Amino acid sequence: MQTQQPPLASLAPVAPVVLVTGASRGIGSATALAFGRAGWRVAIVARTHTDQQNLPHQLRRPDGQLLAGSLATTAAAVQAAGAQVFAHAMDLMSSASMDTALDAVLGHFGRIDLLINNAVYQDREVNDLLLALDDDALQRSLLGNVVAPFHLVRKLLPHMLAQGGGQIINVCSGAGQFDPPAPANAGGWGFAYGASKAGLARLAGCINQEHGAQGVRAFSVNPGLVTTEAVTATLGDDGVLAKRYGAMSPQAIAASLLWLATDPRAPALNRKPTLIELQALVREHGLEA
Repeated sequence: MQTQQPPLASLAPVAPVVLVTGASRGIGSATALAFGRAGWRVAIVARTHTDQQNLPHQLRRPDGQLLAGSLATTAAAVQAAGAQVFAHAMDLMSSASMDTALDAVLGHFGRIDLLINNAVYQDREVNDLLLALDDDALQRSLLGNVVAPFHLVRKLLPHMLAQGGGQIINVCSGAGQFDPPAPANAGGWGFAYGASKAGLARLAGCINQEHGAQGVRAFSVNPGLVTTEAVTATLGDDGVLAKRYGAMSPQAIAASLLWLATDPRAPALNRKPTLIELQALVREHGLEA
């Protein structure tokens, strides 16, 4: 008895799935669009589901205006690029919210091949001066920037192991490596932000040591100064930032994240026990948008 062969269409490889946290604006939004244009299926999560949505502990511009961007606008851009996109609200400060969002993404796409832990706790208190920073504010920063990404990794790892592997990219910061160049109110960063980013930077190495042999690969990356809405709201006009610090665009950083996830040379970068400098990747590989 001759068996019937499946149609050729069913043998075509299924596009991988990337989950980008903090995708309502900035690096997250640009990254979602870059992966969508590259043929990935894209899942995006963030607190800001619709434009101008009022939320507690929300970063605003000095004049009180809300930052532009939302999951809705990012989803529309990814969809316009021809990619499959799934958006779901998620709050870093709530484990139940993270569990619900992750379950929804897995239910929709059936798998996650790459998690990009990009979302951060953005209340201005993360950059408070020492005498203005209280214990509760520090705990909120650590919850949003260390405990939350760890929670997502811990929940997703069993799924990645079951599917034979996956990748995790944790977006860290030079603030977790170095002393600030100035006080937090004069262009530097506060202890809460630096301490939380230092904690996040240690996660990828543990993932690689414990699960690298099972096909899971993780990176800790430093995007450097990027002209996002959050940065310009905190430090000023992006033209000034670019001249003073050599800031790059979110689109250039997104291109470096895509390179890191797809280029066969990328795993070798994990041999150095330091953060992977994304701006160096942009310059080295000509990834400017």
